[in-house]
Amino acid sequence: MSVQPRPPLDVSALEGLAPWRRIDVVEETGSTNADLLRRAAAGEDIAGAVLLAEYQNSGRGRHGRSFTAPPRSLIAMSVAIGTADVPSDAWGWLPLLTGVAVVDALAQTCSVQAGLKWPNDVLVGDGKLAGILTEVAAPAPVIVVGCGLNVSLSAEEAPDPRATSLALLGHPDVDRTALVRAILDALAQRVQRWRAAGGADEQLVLDYRTRSATLGTRVRASLPGDTELVGLATDIDTYGRLVIDDGHTATTVAAGDITHLRPAPQ
Repeated sequence: MSVQPRPPLDVSALEGLAPWRRIDVVEETGSTNADLLRRAAAGEDIAGAVLLAEYQNSGRGRHGRSFTAPPRSLIAMSVAIGTADVPSDAWGWLPLLTGVAVVDALAQTCSVQAGLKWPNDVLVGDGKLAGILTEVAAPAPVIVVGCGLNVSLSAEEAPDPRATSLALLGHPDVDRTALVRAILDALAQRVQRWRAAGGADEQLVLDYRTRSATLGTRVRASLPGDTELVGLATDIDTYGRLVIDDGHTATTVAAGDITHLRPAPQ
């Protein structure tokens, strides 16, 4: 596959995008999530801030997993979401509602039908198209949500054989700026409703379930202490946790409880 030209993000087209207070685009950084966390630790009110990087040289996933990709080949974006009025037990819905926003933006901008692997991956078929990472900023009650979405990444450039990209899916000419705008618009609407409800509203729960690629499948959850839980993923509870039924007991697990979630033999 030949690599198409990779134009930069159009910063001017992102300015004033409500309700985000500040949107910055940098050419290179280590990690957009880490940058926002540092700004918060230094005393800045980062709620409502958006940071995008054309290239991350130390991109991070869950449990410290690292990845890199060529400049301008993906959307590397972090947003800071204030949580002062939302109970902490509802914060687990933020990566899930971000996934819903990404799936909806993909359908809107390039007619790609994606699904959500609980708790933080966006899939098309068996290929991982995007990953989501949430971290709590200190000292303010702000959650930093990072999203890495593969746009023009080729198979040779992919950091993992399970990764896919919009180009590999037959969409080589996606406008990254338009896709960023669509994600931020969809995310703003979901966050507004989440904040107003003090957690997941009924529509968010329904929308997540209909977009889930995990519910209704057998999964193998790797837990701390070298233990595993194998069973049918039956539901998402009111706190965004996954319910797994092993045939005898229904167990609820939070994203922080597991190190891996993989398909299990049917």
